[in-house]
Amino acid sequence: MSDIIALDVSKGHSYCVHYSDGNCVKEFDFEHNKLGFAKLSETVKRANNPTFYFEATGIYSRPIERFCRDNKIPYALLNPLELHLKTENLRRVKTDNKDAHKIALSAYDNSYRLMAFQNPKYLDLREWCRFYERVEDSRKFNKVELHNELQQTFPEMEQLFTNKTSILSLNLVSLFPHPDLVSGISRTKLKNILMSKTDKKISSDKALEYAEKLIVFAKNSSPAVRVDNVQVQEVKYYARKLKDLTIEKRKLRKQMIQLGKTLPEFEIIASMPGIGELTAAMLLGEIGDFARFDTSNQLNAYVGIDLIRYQSGQYLRKDHINKRGNPKAREILFLTVRNMIKQQAAAPNHIVDYYYKLKRQPVPKRDKVATVACMNKTLKCLFSMIRNKTKYAYAYTDSRSIETL
Repeated sequence: MSDIIALDVSKGHSYCVHYSDGNCVKEFDFEHNKLGFAKLSETVKRANNPTFYFEATGIYSRPIERFCRDNKIPYALLNPLELHLKTENLRRVKTDNKDAHKIALSAYDNSYRLMAFQNPKYLDLREWCRFYERVEDSRKFNKVELHNELQQTFPEMEQLFTNKTSILSLNLVSLFPHPDLVSGISRTKLKNILMSKTDKKISSDKALEYAEKLIVFAKNSSPAVRVDNVQVQEVKYYARKLKDLTIEKRKLRKQMIQLGKTLPEFEIIASMPGIGELTAAMLLGEIGDFARFDTSNQLNAYVGIDLIRYQSGQYLRKDHINKRGNPKAREILFLTVRNMIKQQAAAPNHIVDYYYKLKRQPVPKRDKVATVACMNKTLKCLFSMIRNKTKYAYAYTDSRSIETL
């Protein structure tokens, strides 16, 4: 039997125990730096085909994961809740060294699933996705703040553009956050300012049209604050911030799609109606290599849409999804299904057919229940397509074969 190396991972350091044939051979604490990992490497060299076991502790366990991947060491990334349930006893004693021993002994008693070694591109794409989501969250926050401040300094500016967060509109907001800054400027001079101070090239006629509207808005505007108020500076700040975030979002989108296209599953996923290139890249980023799952049920469990069933005596609780999987992948999948329904006129889609079938049953399903059921069908379909290396074909997945997917 291979040796077991169990670690209790903390911020910047871990406590390690080395077990062989059920006995502890060595235990020590090491820091997550070159000296610490060199010490860990010596233990690995003396071990007999070791397998690492440690809890998933967010960013703090990432250095251990990289060490295992770089050295091709099999490892199990343990769910803290699952580990707690399998190691808890009546006497509660919690220290780093005792926790490491508990993990090692639990590895002997339980068959934990080992992590699959994926192509590093999947891991890189996941980080791109997380970065993209954080940028989008920042955009939403700054958009709300800009709206709140602009309503007090120059509310009519929001009527000038259909897309209130386009680069052109944000440039104009930065230039003229208050109507007093427009007054006294002729429409020709204002037109020239718009053409020279904005990043996006606009025609002379279009710039003149914006200038005339801006002059009218400035004459009729009655803002809540004066031009020297600090809120005018806030508008400029949020407009610049939102502009930078918008540009960064566009760059990230291109980079994610470019990286996604280098993976073999990308074109297969993007072939499904309602799934664009960005969604395909994000699904690959959050789910990773579909081939590492043996069945579609394992994939469902990873995303967190497998059902929990509870029955005790005469009591039978209504089934619901466990939500213990990847919440980001679940959110992307939910939005993907909703997008399929919105774009149903673009191309036939058996997922949309299944959605309306559930809504038309003798006992119609609620919208959210039907959507979750479609998420399940979507994952099964993608899993089958990728395994068989075939792009989406509605004729193959018509209503007669829905139940078999």
